[in-house]
Amino acid sequence: MTNDKLKVLVVDDASFMRKAVSDMLESDDGIQVIDSAKNGLEGLEKIKSLHPDVITLDIDMPIMDGLTAIRHIMIKSPVPIVVLSSLFADGAITFEALRLGVVDFVPKPSGAISEDINKAKQQIIDRVKIAVSVNRKNIRRARIPRWNVREGLGDRYGFQPMDYILTVGTSLSGPNTVIRLLSKLSPNLPAAVVVVQEISPRIISSFAEKFDEYVPWKVEVARDNMVLEQGICYICSNENSIRIQTNGNGEAGLKTNNGTDEPLNQLFSSAADVFGQNTIGVLLTGIGDDGADGFARIKEKSGVTIAQDADCCVYPNLTDNAIKRKIVNIVTDENNLSNEIESIMQ
Repeated sequence: MTNDKLKVLVVDDASFMRKAVSDMLESDDGIQVIDSAKNGLEGLEKIKSLHPDVITLDIDMPIMDGLTAIRHIMIKSPVPIVVLSSLFADGAITFEALRLGVVDFVPKPSGAISEDINKAKQQIIDRVKIAVSVNRKNIRRARIPRWNVREGLGDRYGFQPMDYILTVGTSLSGPNTVIRLLSKLSPNLPAAVVVVQEISPRIISSFAEKFDEYVPWKVEVARDNMVLEQGICYICSNENSIRIQTNGNGEAGLKTNNGTDEPLNQLFSSAADVFGQNTIGVLLTGIGDDGADGFARIKEKSGVTIAQDADCCVYPNLTDNAIKRKIVNIVTDENNLSNEIESIMQ
């Protein structure tokens, strides 16, 4: 083994899955599985002694489950975590794992192992290899209170006008930042929010359902032909694609299709074409250069572009690329993001 290989610890209570995931990862010449653990407690002990670059983590395990392990890891031994779990349909679990700051939540292959593992193989290898470049000091949980819908009906359903569109784009590790942003942003703003983020389409429905309980905005999965409404946040996976357009009645709505290589550019550009100067584009943490061309379109239409300061991103590439192209009106850290957005609409 060469010393420059990516060191991975595999944590899963099922022996066949530990072997399957290890074999899959080690099929890549750049990855070395240095050990495995059968529960969260054993995983914590091995993290301290082996210092892996990345860990893959199951959720449903005896002695110490995955969510408990994540809480301990983030406090005591921060390390990039890629969750591999079959519990993706449980909104409470997917939301909590992403809230706590894992790099990604990937549905565990199920059924016929040989067939299913091969389908998921490249995605999981890619996630593990990207995870190592994370800015560890910026990994943190989103601290948010549960939103009491019964006490906040006036805020949620105040029937405000919808003068603006707030479009948010992010990729890897983005859901954690989106959670923090929506928890601070007033639902009384005269706007709808459309978010494209990196999240598996198999997870997004359960994630949105739980997310809706924690923020004053109404959170829904973006679907084809939805008419945009004030006070609603529409979430879409970047594995699909979404654009904003007007329908036959002149109403602004959503159009989905089978995906594009540049989902953020499509979101930002289409929003600018419909809302013009009342378009606000926000780029958050992520990998790649998607979104910059869409930001240029927003600026061309006299809208406002905002980027999260690269220094406070878990992954800085996405925002740094747009900033270097000089197409960003406002660069701000995460704590001031909601204030900047609200000030534009007031």
